[in-house]
Amino acid sequence: MKNIIIVLLVLIIAAFGGYFLIQNMSGPADVQDIASSTAPLEDGDSSAMEEDMGQSVIGTSVEGRDIIAYHYGTGDTEVLLVGGIHGGYSWNTALVAREMMDYMEGDPGVIPANVKVTVIPVLNPDGLYKVAGTSTAEFAAADVASSQSVQVSGRFNANNVDLNRNFDCDWQESGKWRSRTVSGGSEAFSEPESRAIKNYVETHDLAAVVVWYSAAGGVFASNCHNGVLPETLVLTNAYAASSGYKAYEDFDFYEITGDMVNWLAKKGVPAISVLLTNHTDTERTKNQAGIKAVMEHYTQ
Repeated sequence: MKNIIIVLLVLIIAAFGGYFLIQNMSGPADVQDIASSTAPLEDGDSSAMEEDMGQSVIGTSVEGRDIIAYHYGTGDTEVLLVGGIHGGYSWNTALVAREMMDYMEGDPGVIPANVKVTVIPVLNPDGLYKVAGTSTAEFAAADVASSQSVQVSGRFNANNVDLNRNFDCDWQESGKWRSRTVSGGSEAFSEPESRAIKNYVETHDLAAVVVWYSAAGGVFASNCHNGVLPETLVLTNAYAASSGYKAYEDFDFYEITGDMVNWLAKKGVPAISVLLTNHTDTERTKNQAGIKAVMEHYTQ
């Protein structure tokens, strides 16, 4: 009898020992499962999540400032709006881009269900920083340096390159800005800012691109020796008719090399340049009407 009791005690102890051994083995596995479910996303996934949440960093400037894209709407038809390519010299183009962001944020219903609007308000953050003390569109006209020479210096990036002479349509190392010779960079897309927008364009299926400049007061179609794309002509006329700006089929005031919208035309992307009337006003009413016309054009 005594032997039977001893055997039973041994069996009970063994059973409890096995139970605790199993618990200790399964515990770390459960922790690992939880850790796996909360592990950091890969870079690509992280960028996609950031874009879904409303903004993404598409690149950095020469001096390391972020170039930020803001996203509105969830449709498959993407319209890209770009300001601030000439930084602090055309600081009002960054502000008009900001105003269009406010317009869409204030009334999301203006964006058709099938449309997504992406806004890059400052493509040249280093140039804007020289003039406004900030690299984003969060500034006021009162923040802008009054010195004309400072404003002119803000046209260029930190390598003293005119970014709108750095794209692959008739690119030349020495470009023209009116009667002045300016740097187009060491080669097309030599600058990180132009490479950032190039990468965005080539990785997104864009229906149309609107780029703001100053100052001439007009809407200009793009082309790179292949004629104006039919869709570009439609956009030019629609924006002009709604905004009150005059429509132009080309820019012939002086020779332009390495121009961004002409490179877009070369890529087969419909693109227009909207030149504000001067270097200080945003002409919000005009441009809001023009952007509304573009979105209505793509409404399904």
